[in-house]
Amino acid sequence: MTRRFLLRCAAAGAALLAVAPRAGRAATGFAVTHTDAEWRTLLSPAAYDVLRHEGTERPFTSPLLDEHRAGVFTCAGCALDLFSSDTKFESGTGWPSFWQPLDGAVGTTEDRTFGMVRTEVHCSRCGGHLGHVFDDGPKPTGLRYCMNGVALGFRPATA
Repeated sequence: MTRRFLLRCAAAGAALLAVAPRAGRAATGFAVTHTDAEWRTLLSPAAYDVLRHEGTERPFTSPLLDEHRAGVFTCAGCALDLFSSDTKFESGTGWPSFWQPLDGAVGTTEDRTFGMVRTEVHCSRCGGHLGHVFDDGPKPTGLRYCMNGVALGFRPATA
């Protein structure tokens, strides 16, 4: 068995476990806040499910998975710059992956759903759920920030 095969199996298992959205993050303590009704209006249904109710998009469905231009990946909820394209890598998991966020862009919390202990990643400005971080990434950090593409936007670098 290859590492890529194991990662794909883990991704498929995570997708199957993620069919029921979780409760969602309280909108307090963040610089950008909206009511639930406002978030529902501002976001696409898929982005709303992921960002506000900690859902998970199906693997290999995000157009950002194949985004290879120079630029910055942003929060789909508040447009905060989150990841430089220089830190994006092909993890084989089906979600856009990065080995490091921009300074101060994300926060983390312990996630104990589905009988697992994982580290959830959220936007530091609006609290939107982005994905999870794992310790099986490439050098120099050894981390894999596995992000939902619907929780992200992309701004190409200017020439």
